[in-house]
Amino acid sequence: MSDTTENGLIQSGPILSTFSRFALPSILGLLAITTASIVDGIFVGHFVNSDGLAAINLLIPYLTIVFGFALMIAIGGAVRCGHYLGQAMAEQASSVLSKCLAAVLMVGISFMLLSWWQDQTILRLLGTPNSLLPLILPYFHVIAAVLVIQIFTMVLYYFVRQDNGQKLGTTALVTGALMNIVLDALFIGYFNMGLVGAAWATAIAQTVQLVILISYFLRQQRLLYWSWPGDWAELKHISFNGLSECINEISGGLVILVLNWLLITQLDVDGIAAFAVINYMIFVSLMLYYGIADALHLLVSHNHGAGKPQRITQFLFTAIAMVLLISLGMTLVLLLCPESLTQLFLNEAAQGTAELSVHFAQLVWPLFLINGVNVILSIYLTAMQKPKPSMLIALSRGLILPVGLLLLFTFILSSPLFLVALPLAEWLTFSLAAALCWRYRPTKLITVN
Repeated sequence: MSDTTENGLIQSGPILSTFSRFALPSILGLLAITTASIVDGIFVGHFVNSDGLAAINLLIPYLTIVFGFALMIAIGGAVRCGHYLGQAMAEQASSVLSKCLAAVLMVGISFMLLSWWQDQTILRLLGTPNSLLPLILPYFHVIAAVLVIQIFTMVLYYFVRQDNGQKLGTTALVTGALMNIVLDALFIGYFNMGLVGAAWATAIAQTVQLVILISYFLRQQRLLYWSWPGDWAELKHISFNGLSECINEISGGLVILVLNWLLITQLDVDGIAAFAVINYMIFVSLMLYYGIADALHLLVSHNHGAGKPQRITQFLFTAIAMVLLISLGMTLVLLLCPESLTQLFLNEAAQGTAELSVHFAQLVWPLFLINGVNVILSIYLTAMQKPKPSMLIALSRGLILPVGLLLLFTFILSSPLFLVALPLAEWLTFSLAAALCWRYRPTKLITVN
């Protein structure tokens, strides 16, 4: 399909089939990443131990800082790129690509050097017990280097998708995920390399993904190309537009940090290992929602540039409907078969941890009914270049409400009942998000041509 036909499909094609064309490859790619992460957790839980799951969970708050900056650049840049492409301004779109790739490379290298230099200080700030340091340090050193490749690949993926690269992006993600699964089995299961084996499996898989995505620049028919970044002033606007996604990611990590502190204080390392199973479910749901959100921000940003409010509204409601179907499925899994879920990640020796994880699932399941809708509404506002209200949603669901309610409920409820703070925060955020999206609805922001 030519670039002209592709843009025509975005701006005038049938709503459901057009949305599916862009959403399904992204969902498939992110589902592959999710599957690889789940398999990673399964191998660690069964071939290392529950301490291995706890160690990985302890690193999440720090890693989300890195991914938060990368997402800010990726989504803010991709939305601006899509806006330019919707106006047939390929040169300006390519300039955005170049600035974003250069910026994320500097971010990745900076975090890698910091992680190597202050490794034990960082781990102790994350609440890592001394007993887990020998297990987590070698893993942390490898993952710190892998992050440079990982976030560069992520930013490139978002831009490739803006220029009819859905199939290439999906191919890269699926290939890397399958390789990660095979290497997990080899390094962790066969060679018994433990957490370090999981890190090296991720490193090789991410490198393969990057190589596949870079092949985009070998295409003759493409709109985006590399150029040496000139004026960096635009990066400030790009970053500000993607700031809500940065806050969303980082604040989610801060919530996990607070949660880890509370769990390790009241339930020891078993509490963190038990919640790691729930975290995998949250991760699965978010990856599926982000697959739909990827399509939404691409389609909305193009149609925003083209001045088509009705199509934006139709795409938004299509995305919400898809998310609600997934949310219902995830909720039923937690309610109907929590024991089977925990058995995937924990061996028979961790029976007490598995029972605790089932109890956690019974407390947090309402979160899965609405968190996807909040993600979609936040992404819609970003795509409409309304970063402040999008940021408000991100702060509400990702930091202010969950942390505030967790700390409050810790004093007034017995352990682990304080976990009801997490679903309550999402439902309170939904009322705010719905009001903001109604205020900034497409027909109010765009004058029909």
